[in-house]
Amino acid sequence: MLFKQLFDTDSSTYTYFIADVDASEAVLIDPVDTHIEAYLNLLQQHQCALKYSLETHVHADHITGGGKLRQKTAALTAVASACGAQTADLQLSDGDVLTFASEKILVISTPGHTPGSTSFLWRDRLFTGDALLINGCGRTDFQGGSAESQYNSIINKLFTLSDETLVYPGHDYQGRRVSCIGQEKAINPRLAGKSLEEFVEIMNNLNLPKPRLIDIAVPANRMCGIPEDTLMQG
Repeated sequence: MLFKQLFDTDSSTYTYFIADVDASEAVLIDPVDTHIEAYLNLLQQHQCALKYSLETHVHADHITGGGKLRQKTAALTAVASACGAQTADLQLSDGDVLTFASEKILVISTPGHTPGSTSFLWRDRLFTGDALLINGCGRTDFQGGSAESQYNSIINKLFTLSDETLVYPGHDYQGRRVSCIGQEKAINPRLAGKSLEEFVEIMNNLNLPKPRLIDIAVPANRMCGIPEDTLMQG
């Protein structure tokens, strides 16, 4: 198996590449549209076909590369049904299992950052998008976010996984690459030892600026990153 963690410096987004080289199949999680050539080069280098392009949610800070990858590789785009991305090939629900080669990826619905936020569990690796970050979590003050739902998703779903489960977030702004469930349960300042009420108070007072690209990225990502007029032409 081959696993790579890729990084977009403009949005501090992590993209994940998982491939079974022997079976010649691969998956990408949260691809960014400005890195399409790099993804295609990876696929060619390892002689793999891209089976899925997975999204943890409809992003507000970058445009997904999922639609372009579908055009160039015939990969299936996949996003939670609650995201409102009707052009995606697969509308995911909690408990779904995606298979590629002989591997399985479990879909875990983790709403809060957005209603459709989703985490993916592959082997001992959990890809959390913006639901759970290293020493933090995604904001809940736009796109239908809910601090209460976020708390429930993390405490009652993600934190029930083994402490040794590796946490690979959708972003990090300080160069950190990986954590684990045990570490986040013990020292995450927004979550460790916090009640629901305390968590909601923290999240309601972050006072973060509006994402720079939100008005462009969200509608684009509901179309898998492909403009509607382009889709109609196809």
